[in-house]
Amino acid sequence: MESRWFRRFESTERGEIALICFPHAGGAASAYLGLSRALAPDIDVLAVQYPGRQDRRLEPALTSLTHMARAVAEELVLVPQRPYAFFGHSMGAIVAYETARILSEFDLPTAHRLILSGRGAPSTSPKATDRIDGDAALIAEIRRLGGTTGRVLDDPELLEMVLPTLRADYGALGSYRWLPGPPLDIPLTVMVGASDPIVPVDEARGWLAHSTRPGDVVTFDGGHFYLDAQLPSVADAVRSVLGQPAAV
Repeated sequence: MESRWFRRFESTERGEIALICFPHAGGAASAYLGLSRALAPDIDVLAVQYPGRQDRRLEPALTSLTHMARAVAEELVLVPQRPYAFFGHSMGAIVAYETARILSEFDLPTAHRLILSGRGAPSTSPKATDRIDGDAALIAEIRRLGGTTGRVLDDPELLEMVLPTLRADYGALGSYRWLPGPPLDIPLTVMVGASDPIVPVDEARGWLAHSTRPGDVVTFDGGHFYLDAQLPSVADAVRSVLGQPAAV
């Protein structure tokens, strides 16, 4: 798939199923480098590259989650179809969900499964942590959540590079409002860190009401960025829900 919107880190184009991965706020496609390697060669990971970061850093970042979703949906309908699933973490969970809604609304081929990680259901009240005023508060919140982005903030030059993207992403999160509509006809798997400071497990479980299909909730040790520390377990769980054999 040649596209400015997707990045492939492994030569797994012949994998039985593709996994379209949506990064968190401030994140880039490279956030899924480890998961891509862990799932190769059976699952072909295509990480979404939003504008405004890494090799797309000269493009203005989008400030609407639904605009991000629409852009990804438009890109997906242009490529040859094969079975695929979505994996979205934190902000990426909302973008993945809205992308699936758009494809379903127009009766277009969509994901066989949604894996929604580190985010509460969109029908809940807007989170106070999504609306952050000022760079100091934004930096403090990123540090509190941990993950690789927090370590980047220790470098003044890197901080100057990533702040515009963080502002745009958190602005998009703060302005997002869920619009009621029919539930998806897609199975959902919800993943969450047991000690996530902003997403209680019960709040994450609320996603299951957004599908007509049976779904499940999987918890992992760790906080908001449990994926970093629990990569082998996450990869095993992804393989299981996608019906792929466990890694040897």
